Amino acid sequence: MTTAGILQIALYFVLVLITVKPLGAYMARVFEGERTWLHPALRWLERLTYKAVGVREDTEQRWTQYAASLLTFSLFSFLFVYLAQRLQAWLPMNPQRFSAAQVSPDLAFNTAVSFMTNTNWQAYSGEATLSYFVQ
Repeated sequence: MTTAGILQIALYFVLVLITVKPLGAYMARVFEGERTWLHPALRWLERLTYKAVGVREDTEQRWTQYAASLLTFSLFSFLFVYLAQRLQAWLPMNPQRFSAAQVSPDLAFNTAVSFMTNTNWQAYSGEATLSYFVQ
């Protein structure tokens, strides 16, 4: 290892050690719902986002609501990845003019499921199979 490499690693650890306490304290305040120094700048955006998606911040989800949210998010994630792969011929950022035939239905299904379950298994070379947008 070179001297520059050792210095970069040392600098990284020093920066982590310096920022651990203030960032940890900030995160603890956020998770406890206390006011932080970013509240005046970002609270309006948080409220707008909650209103747009129908979240009530004063109530917690029951396990059944959480399970339904998780399954719904997983379903939409699967559909997005599957359809992006199957419809890449009509999507933007496709200078190689890859067609839907580049990814068979079973390969698109397999890839979408693997990304949905966070296994990220791929049976293809991304640069030779998928357009820039789909990648």
